[in-house]
Amino acid sequence: MSTATQKTAVLYLAFGGADSVENCEPFIKNVLKGRPVTPEMVAKIRERYTLIGGHSPLLDITRAQAKAVDAALRAQGFEYPWYVGMRYWHPFIKDTLTQMKADGIERAIGVIMTPFNTIATASGYHIDVETVEEELGGTLRVEFAREWHQHPSFLKAVTSNMQAELNTFADLKDVLVIFSIHSLPVTLLEGDPYEMQIYQTAEKLMAKIPADWKIGYQSKGGGPREWMGPATEEVIDLAVKTGKKGVVVVPLGFAADHVETLYDIDILFKNYAEAKGLVFRRSASLNTNELMIKTLVDIVARHTWQVKRFF
Repeated sequence: MSTATQKTAVLYLAFGGADSVENCEPFIKNVLKGRPVTPEMVAKIRERYTLIGGHSPLLDITRAQAKAVDAALRAQGFEYPWYVGMRYWHPFIKDTLTQMKADGIERAIGVIMTPFNTIATASGYHIDVETVEEELGGTLRVEFAREWHQHPSFLKAVTSNMQAELNTFADLKDVLVIFSIHSLPVTLLEGDPYEMQIYQTAEKLMAKIPADWKIGYQSKGGGPREWMGPATEEVIDLAVKTGKKGVVVVPLGFAADHVETLYDIDILFKNYAEAKGLVFRRSASLNTNELMIKTLVDIVARHTWQVKRFF
């Protein structure tokens, strides 16, 4: 392994999630950054985490994804140390970068774990990383990978998982595909390609599938700000109004399962749809899907110039 390679690492960045019901309160305080956290809010979050098993699996899945990418790279003879940093819970980005410096890392490829990488979705990660880089004296630099919402392997992975659910319907005319995406405040979207990337991806995915589809937005925050819509529940209502017999909900913007898939989709939306008389299906999250790992390997390859592309 060359000296240059020894000093280069891969850094996977994700939102984070509480690792226990007891830690839901400090986690949500980190997310809200000084905004009021009421007892009612904490009780609601704790209930959601209890229903999904008491903790978020996001960190474990992200580490499993990183290990799978590492194995694929090692099979080609390349070794790049990998690290995981979370914005709102352990391991925090600051702690991870500090450890990377202690390990002698000088350059890292930063992979934000969402296919939609725009200013609106990624600026927080950039700011957090750049702040720590300055604190560490500029001896460690992170180069961020670009968006991967149209990567062929990513599209194949989503299509495969979605098709598996569509195959449970005798007639695709009876089903509405709902791409459920994380909502953002409308004020963040002026001039931002987030919504455009979402529709680009959905249109490619549905180009050869003869089923109706819509975009729905989930997991919006509170407060007086206007958030992207329509809400996923409203799109489920539309399925009823248009005579559909079922829905297939696709968690398009999420690279791994966490509370917003395991609770919002698997419990909240499922109960809502079934109460309306609809058959509910949910496309599996990508997690360690082989095609998802190929996507991540290629993202790393684009920044190392040494590893062959996987598509």
